Amino acid sequence: MKPIRIGTRGSKLALYQAHHVADLLHKRNLATEIVIIETKGDQVLDVAISKIGSKGVFTEELENQLAERKVDIAVHSAKDLPSRLPEGFEIIAFTEREKANDVILSHKKELPDLDSKKPLLLGTSSTRRIATLRYYYPHVRTTDIRGNLQTRIAKMENGVCDGLLLAYAGVHRMGYDELIRSDLPLDQFIPAVGQGCIGVEAHQSLAPNTKAAIYEAVNHIATAFCLQAERSFLRVLEGGCSIPAFALAVWEGPTLHIKGGLLQLEGKERLYDSFQGSEKEAVSLGIQLAESILAKGGDKLLKEIKQQLHE
Repeated sequence: MKPIRIGTRGSKLALYQAHHVADLLHKRNLATEIVIIETKGDQVLDVAISKIGSKGVFTEELENQLAERKVDIAVHSAKDLPSRLPEGFEIIAFTEREKANDVILSHKKELPDLDSKKPLLLGTSSTRRIATLRYYYPHVRTTDIRGNLQTRIAKMENGVCDGLLLAYAGVHRMGYDELIRSDLPLDQFIPAVGQGCIGVEAHQSLAPNTKAAIYEAVNHIATAFCLQAERSFLRVLEGGCSIPAFALAVWEGPTLHIKGGLLQLEGKERLYDSFQGSEKEAVSLGIQLAESILAKGGDKLLKEIKQQLHE
């Protein structure tokens, strides 16, 4: 078998993820080649993600390379993957999930707690994180901040903000654990769909034996069921990564639990529900959750959110 060509963005975090997948493949004696591809999300750094279009911001160029057979697989943060992939594409594996929490990162050792009511300015470009803060901690201010992790940290140290609101997984993978000041609770800061997990995408033209070998080497079955549930929730909502939706599926023994919902952009409303079932019900659990949220007023809220984001 020829080396498996892995398409990836060029940031340090993206390369870490690509090399992690490569390492899993190497353990099965599969050779690899890393191919770096620049995406729209990497090129446009002065505009919020929600303003440049949420679907495919970090994936479209990688998919073009897959379709043209210039790479065999593309490696993504699972939370960047649209809920519906273009025709001809599929996710063939999910890695074992890292801890899914959001964290506050800061160069300041004495940072006010969120519930202290003291002035605090946090940098984030996530509509979900901003809306969650506005719902639970309306005194905390936010400022839009984009770029890779190293760029964001540099901006923070230059006084743009007191701290950064980020996913634990990326912070940990880049070795910045010592800057974590708060590990945010999962009952309030339920993460974005797929947060903490790496997804491997392929085009239908990939040879079946190659696809099977990659699946065997990379796919973590328990995580994959969780992602099936979460992504089916997002698919029904038809939400991209700029919609302040959230969902997390976890295992408790043989039972799969999913909780999630939707926030109004200004944090004035938070819709929430939870369901549980077996692994065979993973997809239907996500659908049940989405239908419950829509029935609670999520359909009207989604229209409002999409209208506001495109103003």
